[in-house]
Amino acid sequence: MIATLEYSSQPGAPEGAVAEHIKQAFANPRATKPLNALKNVPGDTVQEPLNRLVLDQKRHDRNRAVAVRECKRHWGANYNDGGKECDEFPFASTYQGSAVEEYDPHVEKNNFSVMPVPGPENGAAGNLLRGFYTTGSSTASRTASL
Repeated sequence: MIATLEYSSQPGAPEGAVAEHIKQAFANPRATKPLNALKNVPGDTVQEPLNRLVLDQKRHDRNRAVAVRECKRHWGANYNDGGKECDEFPFASTYQGSAVEEYDPHVEKNNFSVMPVPGPENGAAGNLLRGFYTTGSSTASRTASL
């Protein structure tokens, strides 16, 4: 059994910008940052679920650091002006996070997506994810509702 977390991209959804980011990562991954012509972001199918990091805070922090580095690289050091935050997908809290290539030499390089999104929407999505982790499974597939 695989539990599924759904985010809504409908107008007015508190997590809307994050859902749009995930939708783009799945529908048009090659257009996301960082660039990778072979990008196929995991987490969209049962065959490629995301797996939660449970006790590896160092790896979680490294995933986050790589994501922020890429936001700065593509949108500049001031990408967070106006209250934006760096959203990463797959989540920093998963084994498939942005630093995965440092831990697994067999994975595709830059097979993740980052995008600055409004802080409140990133926070709302994070709250949904934490709630999912509390009640869901350690294996998660993340989808964006249309």
